Amino acid sequence: MREVNELINVDDPAWPLLLQELPGTDVPVEVVPGDAGIGRASLLQLQVSARSNLGGIALNCGGLLVDSGWLRIFGSPSGADTEGLPGLAEINAMPPAFDPGWTSGAGLVVAHDVLGGVFALNGGNPREAGRPGEAGEILYFAPDALRWEALGAGHSAWLSWILSGGLQEFYQDLRWDGWRDEVSVLNGRQGLSFFPPLWSAEARQDLSATSRRVVPMAELLSLSRTSCLQFDWADPGFLGASDTEPL
Repeated sequence: MREVNELINVDDPAWPLLLQELPGTDVPVEVVPGDAGIGRASLLQLQVSARSNLGGIALNCGGLLVDSGWLRIFGSPSGADTEGLPGLAEINAMPPAFDPGWTSGAGLVVAHDVLGGVFALNGGNPREAGRPGEAGEILYFAPDALRWEALGAGHSAWLSWILSGGLQEFYQDLRWDGWRDEVSVLNGRQGLSFFPPLWSAEARQDLSATSRRVVPMAELLSLSRTSCLQFDWADPGFLGASDTEPL
């Protein structure tokens, strides 16, 4: 096990380089203020260093709000704001004090989108967990397909893809006129529920024929798991700590 100072005091930390990159990105990104203590505890629990983007974000900020909050990349936010962006530690149900026996299980949830989509970093044994892709690869749980999809990239490459404008094409069939104004007023724990659902034939054929309402993210995540189980599809498993309410 590496001590926290060893994880933090590295020769080439990722955060300064990321800060230089953000002003020139193709998408708007808001840096959420962070809590240094929570960040240090998260690095220790995850055993990742500040040399990585994952460690840099967790240590130095509360998270990143990308595209007016369409995508929420988790860090270590300050305070216990019931409406603010949850942190990496909260979302992944990390123990309150360092526990050498804790693991992120099937994968570490690193981001949510407003649709209830989940980005997760694959754990060490994806096959055993029933997930696609390789260990350390970013997966996406697609709310319009109710399944995990491998993205073919690790965390750093995934972040570079986001900052270079990759979300525009990725979500091109799931955005509507005026989406930015609608999304920008949501708080960090809210998402949008569609009716008919995004996975329905009606929504797939014509997204403009759907209606939307603001709901807690916990409701979106729970609904996705419930739908998978009702249809006898594979249980997607852990989608974030806020989906742990009884189904």
